Amino acid sequence: MQKQTIKDIKDLAGKTVLVRCDFNVPLEDGKITDDSRIVGALPTIEYLKKANAKVVLASHLGRPKGERKPEFSLAPVAKSLSSLLGQNVALAPDCIGAKVEKMVSDLADGDVLLLENVRFYKEETKNDPDFSKQLATLADIYVLDAFGTAHRAHASTEGVTKYLPAYAGFLIEKELNYFGQALGSPKRPLVAIIGGAKVSSKIAVLKSMLDKVDTILIGGGMAYTFFKQQGHEVGLSILETDYLDTAKEVVELAKAKGVKLLLPVDITVGDDFSNDCNIKIVEPSGIEPKWEGLDIGPKTLAMFSEIIASAGTVIWNGPVGAFEMPNFSKGTFGIAKALADSSTISIIGGGDSAAAIKKVGLVDQIDHISTGGGASLELLEGKILPGIAALLDK
Repeated sequence: MQKQTIKDIKDLAGKTVLVRCDFNVPLEDGKITDDSRIVGALPTIEYLKKANAKVVLASHLGRPKGERKPEFSLAPVAKSLSSLLGQNVALAPDCIGAKVEKMVSDLADGDVLLLENVRFYKEETKNDPDFSKQLATLADIYVLDAFGTAHRAHASTEGVTKYLPAYAGFLIEKELNYFGQALGSPKRPLVAIIGGAKVSSKIAVLKSMLDKVDTILIGGGMAYTFFKQQGHEVGLSILETDYLDTAKEVVELAKAKGVKLLLPVDITVGDDFSNDCNIKIVEPSGIEPKWEGLDIGPKTLAMFSEIIASAGTVIWNGPVGAFEMPNFSKGTFGIAKALADSSTISIIGGGDSAAAIKKVGLVDQIDHISTGGGASLELLEGKILPGIAALLDK
């Protein structure tokens, strides 16, 4: 999917550019606990500043559900941006209206203004045309740099593109390049590691990936639906009985398409969903009635790691165990380490997998960590992301 980027804009000097960022950062007592999303937006902002554009930033934060709630104000983001950019970034009192229009018109070339939370208006998530138009009147050009919301047809991601020429920022460009290459012309073998709790949430990804990959490694809670379908006892493990036929279908499709589909060969089980429970390692056929699978076992980790080491490209979406508990984190953290140690092109599909990579401090050793869990999932499913589809084609 080739889209025009900010580098394709001929003359930015003196132009007002509305940039949709993803500043939905975690807050604790009003303080930002992880500023990586803000840092991720800096290359686009600094490029526009250097080109003497007037930069107007828009974002959401949390879920205020169309109401003005102080705890969801972008004030901490404005403070962080001011520090990171080394210049004052004012926070507008609103995202539309006469006061905001005045603040925008008063901007000098290279100035940066942050609009207040767009989700203070219910019209944002409803993709209301009038609200989109009001946002569009603030600028000459629109730039989308919020991959995390690109799968939503909201006013500030898709609606505004009906009134302004729309380009991709550097974050979006990077996402499209990595996923485009991995799904279009990957370095092979192409391996997908699909984890997470449920088959139901990943079924579309599994089916879509069967047309693209050489190998699929399945872990996490979703594996137990496959084991049950094979006739194994799964005890208290996560199980979706409605998806037993689907699991069978996926296995048969993989066989028909010549794709290796591998399930865990051993499992770390506990007699309670807690870090301090009794633990043992069993084969898939050895789960007892009152026990539950909470991680892949050491033999599975070794097998998966070997496949990762010989892969050309690996796409990882979803943890392979309850990694929030130290005793059940070995599988997920082990896969993270195997990816970091390998020479494979590694792409992490956001969400919990990205959180695991960050937790073990291996971010710098991964080729690409997606900034949007939901958006990356939909890309892997083969869906069109409305925010990106609305951008100008190359």
